[in-house]
Amino acid sequence: MHRPSFSLLSSLSLCATALIGGPGVSPVQAQQPAAVAPQQIDAKWMRVNTDTKTVTFELIAGHTPLNGALNFNGFRDGEFTLTVPAGWTTVVNFVNNDGMLSHSAEVVRDSIPVPLGAVDPAIPRAYTKDLEQGIPYGGGKDVMRFTATPPGSYLIFCAVPGHGAAGMWIRLKVDASATAPRMTLSPKPAAR
Repeated sequence: MHRPSFSLLSSLSLCATALIGGPGVSPVQAQQPAAVAPQQIDAKWMRVNTDTKTVTFELIAGHTPLNGALNFNGFRDGEFTLTVPAGWTTVVNFVNNDGMLSHSAEVVRDSIPVPLGAVDPAIPRAYTKDLEQGIPYGGGKDVMRFTATPPGSYLIFCAVPGHGAAGMWIRLKVDASATAPRMTLSPKPAAR
């Protein structure tokens, strides 16, 4: 099945906006993309149990309009990092809030460019179901539960073909020296 390119989808959306925008909305206004405010880290995304050495993270696909909703928690291209102490149990509650596209999540080795689609996960059990088809849009859910090991740098990326390559990925660091999980902003990667 042929799927329209992202630019075609964007063009169709802009045309629809211009047609239904009503009186006073010119085609030039309709073509101006709305400014997207920079996403901030929300403390509610992470819960930590130091007694059981478990971190629970809410991974939200299509959280904001950024990058045509090809983002996790409002971040794209590795601009967010989840750091987990090595050996901790990691529970990732995945929800797809995108209104149009299915998405998935998989932990892969840190490499740029990212894979074009699903590959073997870098950490056992660190992937959602239906990697290439994705979890249905509009609230579809799944859970990844894995042990954060071995230490190293990884990416959490959408394995639906083309989504990760379009910027739908964040960073995961498994840190042998960390004493607690943390969420941080990451520097923007070099141009690809």
